[in-house]
Amino acid sequence: MLPGFFGYLVGERGLRPATITQYRYQLSRFEAYLVRIGVRELGELSPPLVSAFVAELAGACLSKATVGLACTMLRVFLRYAHREGAIARDLSRVVDGPQVYRLADIPRSISWEEVGQVLACVDRRTAVGKRDWAILLLLATYGLRSREIAALTLDDIDWRHERLAVPSRKAGHSTAFPLSSAVGEALVDYLKHGRPQSTDRRVFFRALAPVAPIDHATIGGRARHYLLKAEIQVARPGSHTLRHSCVQRLVDADFSLKLIGDFVGHRSPRSTEVYRKVAVESLREIALGDGEEVLAR
Repeated sequence: MLPGFFGYLVGERGLRPATITQYRYQLSRFEAYLVRIGVRELGELSPPLVSAFVAELAGACLSKATVGLACTMLRVFLRYAHREGAIARDLSRVVDGPQVYRLADIPRSISWEEVGQVLACVDRRTAVGKRDWAILLLLATYGLRSREIAALTLDDIDWRHERLAVPSRKAGHSTAFPLSSAVGEALVDYLKHGRPQSTDRRVFFRALAPVAPIDHATIGGRARHYLLKAEIQVARPGSHTLRHSCVQRLVDADFSLKLIGDFVGHRSPRSTEVYRKVAVESLREIALGDGEEVLAR
C-alpha cells in the first residue's frame, strides 16, 4: 500500500540494510494483524485499531525491548503514511510502547564452564558438526554477531598472517582479530571436510540441498539447539548468549570498557556499560553457595 516507504528509510533516513530488514519483519506483524481483522486500506486505520495491535504485541511472549522496537518502527511508518496522505491523521502519537529503562536487564551470559558444556555437545565427526563447531567457537571466542559470521568470506581469513577480518560491523568499522589456533583448526577442518563445493566465497553453507550460504537466523538456531541440548538454563537462548558470555568474560578479566566495546563492535560505550552493573560470578556463588560468606569478602 505504501511502496515508497523503504526507499524513504534508505534515502532520507540513511538506514543500513540490516535495519531495513528489521523494519520489514516488524511491519509484517502489523500487516498480518490488519489482514486478520479485515482492514484492506490504510485509510481505514483508527486509534483504537492501532492501540489494539500494540496491546496484542504487549500480550505476546516478547521482551519489552522487542515490543519497544516494533512500536518505534510502527511510529516511523505511520508518520510517513500521514506525510504521504495515505492516512488523514498522524496516528504515530497513539503508539504507546512499554517503558524500557536503560541498564534494567542483566546480560544473558553463561559461565565459561557452561560454554564448555555447550561445545561438548557438538558431534565433530559430521559435516554439520564441523560447521557448527567452528561457528560456536567464533561466537564464544570473538563475540561475533550471527550476521557477521554469516557474512564471512574466504577472503576474510588471512592464513599467512593468521588474521581474521570482520568487515562492515554494526558500529560502521571493520575489525581484524588474531586467528586463534582453536578457531583456525576448526575452520580448516570444516573447509576441507565439511564445506560443500561452491563458487560462492562465503565460508559457511547449508548442510542440505540446495547448496547455499547459511543466514544469521540459522546461526542463531544452531546456537539455540546446542544450548538446549546441554540443558543450559538461560532466557531466550541463541547466538547472543555466547556473544554475551564472551563480553562478560572480558569484563571479569578487568579489560577496559572501551577496549571491550571495540573488540565486539559496539556502536556506543553505553552498550558495554550494562556488563559492569553486576558482579556476575559473585552472584552465581551467592546463588549456589554460602551467600553471606561471598558478600563478606
